[in-house]
Amino acid sequence: MPELMKSVIDLLANDTRQLTESALKLAGALLLAWVSYFVARTILVRGLGRIIQRTRSELDDILLERHVLRRLSMLVPIVVLYYGASVLPGSEETVRQLLNGLLTVALVLLAGAVITAFQDIYSELDTYREVPIKSYAQILKILLYVLGGLATVAVLTGKSPWVLLSGVGALMAVIVLVFRDTILSLVASVNIASNRLVKIGDWIEAPAFDADGDVIDIALHTVKVQNWDKTITTIPTHKLVENSFKNWQGMTDSGGRRIKRAIHIDMNSIQFCDAEMLKRFDRFQILRDYISQRQSEVEAYNHAQQVDNSELINGRRLTNVGTFRAYVAAYLHEHPKIHQEMTFLVRQLRPTENGLPIEVYVFTNDTVWANFEAIQADIFDHLLAVVPEFELRVFQNPTGADFGQVVPRG
Repeated sequence: MPELMKSVIDLLANDTRQLTESALKLAGALLLAWVSYFVARTILVRGLGRIIQRTRSELDDILLERHVLRRLSMLVPIVVLYYGASVLPGSEETVRQLLNGLLTVALVLLAGAVITAFQDIYSELDTYREVPIKSYAQILKILLYVLGGLATVAVLTGKSPWVLLSGVGALMAVIVLVFRDTILSLVASVNIASNRLVKIGDWIEAPAFDADGDVIDIALHTVKVQNWDKTITTIPTHKLVENSFKNWQGMTDSGGRRIKRAIHIDMNSIQFCDAEMLKRFDRFQILRDYISQRQSEVEAYNHAQQVDNSELINGRRLTNVGTFRAYVAAYLHEHPKIHQEMTFLVRQLRPTENGLPIEVYVFTNDTVWANFEAIQADIFDHLLAVVPEFELRVFQNPTGADFGQVVPRG
């Protein structure tokens, strides 16, 4: 009996000694790993980070903001534990297998941070507005995480990645169903980038989504538009391509913005110009050459045709509405804010029940919205004020004041 007790005590003592040694080895390995991580983080994140912050360039600051250096420092303790796997509890092969899986995850996270940092650095360049790469970066990160996940599982299970990929192939129908929107967005993103359909900073109008404003972000799944009322509309990338939208960037790039607006003339006020009207029109400075030239043409024609000038209806005559059109064209030709190299029309449209439209179809040389509206308003302020000078009336539906002039008050 004493011998049995002695054996049990010796066995417990050995187990305790082995357990203590294992615990001490584990604590020492973990302590060494923590010290190595602390040193690496101090050198990379704090030391190198301070150097980066002192540089003039702001691009390298993105490495700190996206935690690239911090994730790089996480590799150091894993490597330390890997080479110290022999002192860790458990099978050395199993421990190293687990550490290889952990190292794979850390490398994937580091690569993801590098991709994000590169995207941010590229976004600071002028070419980013022309060719945004955010959607491509997101696609690359998705592929990275999928392949990284397969590699991690392969390392932990000890199986070949090709075996896992063959299993994924059997689930392809499910994957396509789950990632349907991602696949559609991928195709749409490639279509947008390759055909230059839209880029950051473009003014687009998408009626299907009540979007009208500047594009502020193009990602894999969404396109963000800041409307003129400062609200933000988020449009699925593949939906934007499927539906029609108008991109106003061509107008901005051309350097001209269209004015297309008509003044409706009361047709009852249209008449031939008599000698008194022509004499008065001749005092309008910008019409002087036009009146002189047209009068000479009309008089030469009527003389050649031996026209009876006792009635204005005989022969060729100037009209007040035609002279008004000539005045509008001359006024716009002298306007400093009208683009003279683009389409320039002052035309008469089909008469309607609302009068005779005299349409101005020209382009301003300032495409900024606020400036454009001011230019357009100034032009039509002047033209509406000038209409009565040609003994014309602007058409408008009768209002209470109009009826008050006809019906006497009781």
